[in-house]
Amino acid sequence: MTIVVEAAVACVFAWAVRKARRVGGQADAEVDYALDAAMDKVHGVVVRRLGPGGEVERLEQEAAAGQNEPSALTRRNVAIGLAEAVAQDDVFAQELQDAVKALEDAKRAADPKTLGAYSLTVGGNMDIKADSGSVAGGSVHVEGDLSLGNPPKPGAATS
Repeated sequence: MTIVVEAAVACVFAWAVRKARRVGGQADAEVDYALDAAMDKVHGVVVRRLGPGGEVERLEQEAAAGQNEPSALTRRNVAIGLAEAVAQDDVFAQELQDAVKALEDAKRAADPKTLGAYSLTVGGNMDIKADSGSVAGGSVHVEGDLSLGNPPKPGAATS
């Protein structure tokens, strides 16, 4: 559970950094919605348990001040608060663990290396054709429904 607590502390700080950038007009146009939602969830779980003030507020202030990392003291204090909450409340422990896992899953999905160097993300229909003896292919990661049509037989005339 220590890894979950440390990940939660890092996430709350990163959430505050991203929030500060948006407020300052520096939002990245390519911010991934799923990653933002997962970070919001971890932040929400932590704030509901530890409260919006105190060490959580100090963590957010440090992020807003442009620090790349929270101070060691603030990180330690938030981690201690979370560790105590995890030890006292199994429901909270599971909620925090689930939120951190969802964040890690979102990070993996948003990482271009997950897809490979020659990957392409498509949000709609895509046609792949091979002409004149060439080869067409691809690797597909599907989240949701997938339907494949019947390709024409080799040598058949196409209209």
